[in-house]
Amino acid sequence: MKLLISILALLINLSVFSQNADDIIGRYHLPNSIDVELYRVGDKYFGKIIKLNNFENGQILDINNPDKTKRNNLILGMEIIKDLEFDVIEKQWINGSMYGAEKGLVFNLEITKYRENEIEVVGSKYIFWKTLTWIKIE
Repeated sequence: MKLLISILALLINLSVFSQNADDIIGRYHLPNSIDVELYRVGDKYFGKIIKLNNFENGQILDINNPDKTKRNNLILGMEIIKDLEFDVIEKQWINGSMYGAEKGLVFNLEITKYRENEIEVVGSKYIFWKTLTWIKIE
């Protein structure tokens, strides 16, 4: 009986942690109302804005970009997530970056958990970090 319970526990753990690198590919709704699409290029993952949903009360230009020459660039279509890599041991996506157009800042980015309908994302800058949930959309 103990052997059966051990085998069942092992199978449950394997199914929970059997994430694949491409699992995050898709479209997500972010807490700031932006929709992004995550995609793979080579061995890394990137993301671009696909819908603004009245972001920042109608902001459509990159008005907070620290590079003044880019402040007239459209946010829609902008690649804001770069260079995420899948860590096969930790089953997480690491070493990425994300540009936050609402403040004009670049943050470190990791995806720490994947679930069928959402991902858990950690953004950090210096000693500050924030964990957010992005909802998968069709």
